[in-house]
Amino acid sequence: MMKQTAFLILLVFLILMPAGGFGFSKETNETASGSPDLSKLSVLDLKTAGKIALSRNPSLAAARSRVQQAKARLSQTRSAYWPRLDATASYSRIDLSGRTYAENLAFARIFDPAATVDNPDDYYNAGLRATWVLFDGFERKFSNQAALYGKELSEFASNDVKRLLLSSVAETYFAAQLAAESIKISQADKTFNQKLFEEAKARRLLGSGSLSDEMNFEIRTNSAEIKLIRGEITYKSIMYGLAAVLGLPDATFPPHIQLAALEPKMSDQAEPVDTEGLIDFALQNRFDILRNDSALKATESEVEIARARFYPTVNLSASVDGSRTGDASFEQDDFGNAAGLSISYNLFSGGLDRAKLRETKEKRKETEKDLAALKLDVISEVRRAVENLYLAQKELVLQKSTVVLVQKNRNLVEMEYSAGQSSLVRLNEAQRDLITAQSRLALSIVSLRKANFDLYASTGRILEKFEE
Repeated sequence: MMKQTAFLILLVFLILMPAGGFGFSKETNETASGSPDLSKLSVLDLKTAGKIALSRNPSLAAARSRVQQAKARLSQTRSAYWPRLDATASYSRIDLSGRTYAENLAFARIFDPAATVDNPDDYYNAGLRATWVLFDGFERKFSNQAALYGKELSEFASNDVKRLLLSSVAETYFAAQLAAESIKISQADKTFNQKLFEEAKARRLLGSGSLSDEMNFEIRTNSAEIKLIRGEITYKSIMYGLAAVLGLPDATFPPHIQLAALEPKMSDQAEPVDTEGLIDFALQNRFDILRNDSALKATESEVEIARARFYPTVNLSASVDGSRTGDASFEQDDFGNAAGLSISYNLFSGGLDRAKLRETKEKRKETEKDLAALKLDVISEVRRAVENLYLAQKELVLQKSTVVLVQKNRNLVEMEYSAGQSSLVRLNEAQRDLITAQSRLALSIVSLRKANFDLYASTGRILEKFEE
């Protein structure tokens, strides 16, 4: 009786056991841990913006989920190395018709005149079956390899999402800084013309100035005000985009947060860059190249999986089955067992296996060409980034010098105009030249910083830059 009870407990446990088997899994939840506290943040610098994006951006969270999916697929392929154990149990109640009952009773009494046949009656069945694939043409081995490369591919792809995300953060951040600097320039232009307008108005009231001068400065003040309004609209629009890239709720920044000021702290001198060394580093470390390399290895495994179809499959199986009538109190005599070894080999499938093998080989060739094309694109990207960096450094040097000269010239023309030694047209030109030079200097500073981060992104070192 103890054996019967133990068997029933085991049988019920096997039936109710979760599909994952005896192993226990622990789910992990991705959180935005490590994200800076926005309530305590007043000035947002680029590095902090990058940290916020890495912890909050939903695209990166989706990439992390794809990595977890790949890990789960790897676990699925590894399960093929283990035997499969299936438990079955059934119950049925059979109520025979009068004719069938009479036939069964007559048949039973041939062997035992005193025999009886219960009608209706309860029937119980229970079984346990184990199957194990001993050989499948190495399909399990290469399926496991393909899944492993798939996991690596997902991890590299996730890191490449980080690279592209940080590059986007840097580009949007610099655009916002440029917009903020344009607002300052427009505000300075408005203040300058407003001051001259008030001076011209005062001179006219004293009888020493002209109405045309007063109207000129008023017009230029209004023009500066229009530029200021447009600049503020542009700044807000870019900040909405930056907030979206950072993954902030409602794509908006808290009103107390401001961007760091745009200051030309970078070196004016063009430093030598080892272009070939950067290219070699990029080819060995760029996550998109590593991703495509893993994809190539996965397709090579897929070729071997398709080739495994040309080998036989060997299976080992064993089963224990029992049946009982009337009640579920199984006894040892109610059970029987069987064991067997089977070999299957497909002789003809209409050319399916060969076609599958050709398909996987062509897919491997496609992946090879995609990887080669990507490497050429990376080489070109690094070379362009290096050239843009040189040009941006040279341009910044010239723009700094130009702003100093134009500022001195504007101040000189302003003094000459106040002394009556220079025309209004000349003063307007000098002020316009100063505004243009200041705008170009701001653009040069942003261009140089962007060129640096473009070089980091093209070589795959942008993650290191944000971790410094």
